[in-house]
Amino acid sequence: MVPFSFGGHTLLALPQGALFWPSRGALLVADLHFEKASWYAKSGQMLPPYDSIATLADLTAVVDATRAREVWCLGDSFHDSDGCARLPDRAQDLLRGLTSATDWTWITGNHDPEILDRCGGRVVTEAVVDGLVLRHEADRGEDRPELSGHFHPKLRLRVRGKNVARRCFVATQTKLILPAFGVLTGGLDPNHPEIMRAVGQGAQALIPVADRLLRFPIAA
Repeated sequence: MVPFSFGGHTLLALPQGALFWPSRGALLVADLHFEKASWYAKSGQMLPPYDSIATLADLTAVVDATRAREVWCLGDSFHDSDGCARLPDRAQDLLRGLTSATDWTWITGNHDPEILDRCGGRVVTEAVVDGLVLRHEADRGEDRPELSGHFHPKLRLRVRGKNVARRCFVATQTKLILPAFGVLTGGLDPNHPEIMRAVGQGAQALIPVADRLLRFPIAA
């Protein structure tokens, strides 16, 4: 976990693509996309049906490692409005265990705005916590420090003759976009026009590596 400052708070960036907020004991993740594989299966595109279990295993490990007391999911936690109902029993048990052990908040996204029963936790459209705005998609007109998801940023580099892709955070002075935490998610280049429209000029891609936070300026 690598510390950095945003919006007057110290946050810790995790290589898994999550954020930890030490002063609150809060873990923040975005774009879990539970049951994405089963959604594709409904249209005949068969994928291994283990994405929810794998994502929950990763999430459980991070909650345990950080000893998080709060968890904030920044939208698109389920891939579609029926995703919660399709969770296998084992996945539901894992999820209910997490939501009952922590103060859990689901922020709605464009994929999952209508789900009411999410195996525990409370559901909100957005929140303001200690001066930080938490929502699914960045609002270009928002002047307050804002944490969001939605775009699944992933930085692609050429390193020693090989193409390397790493999930990354996208940050400006007032915007911080989290990468997708779900195991079955793609990613947009940080300099994609949609991301640039959302955050404006002066953005950086941030990649936590061991005890360092690598920073890559993003050209519009």
